[in-house]
Amino acid sequence: MSDLQTQLPALLGVLVGTLGTILATSLADRARWRRSQSVRWDERRLDAYVDYAHALKESHAVALRLTAEHRPGSRSHPIDREEGLARLAEADARRTIVWENLLLLGDEPTVVAAASWRDAIWQVERLARGIVESPSDVVEMLTRVDEARDGYYRAARHSLGVRGGSVEQSATLRQALVDRSTAASEVPAA
Repeated sequence: MSDLQTQLPALLGVLVGTLGTILATSLADRARWRRSQSVRWDERRLDAYVDYAHALKESHAVALRLTAEHRPGSRSHPIDREEGLARLAEADARRTIVWENLLLLGDEPTVVAAASWRDAIWQVERLARGIVESPSDVVEMLTRVDEARDGYYRAARHSLGVRGGSVEQSATLRQALVDRSTAASEVPAA
């Protein structure tokens, strides 16, 4: 019995050490798996955010080309109406498809910001399609698009943990729009 009593602390030490090693290895493996899953989903989330931004920019670019005559001083190259409407329909189909990825992978603030940007672009598309008359302040309509885009990028960058400060462009773009509108209105009529 005394042999067992003298060896019992050593046996308990080995048992506790073994259990501790198993527990530590299990926790480390679980943490490694979670990190790997997080990186995997962040990559897919980034792809969803970028794809959606590209789809919206495509729709917006075509709509701008279709509405060039409504915007004094526009630098957009006008496009044939039929070709433009066909391109707008294709871009809308792509946007609808990538929207689903964004809904699946995006966080709530980014999805809300994406919907806001989409709604602002829809106003330009409605003008391009001839559904609405040209508003009295086209610059304000385009500024809403730029501000909504800034909101989307702000939310997406926060969602992905991207640091580096603000990348907002709306103030600069608004000034360019105002400058072009002013310059176009100052051109003397022939």
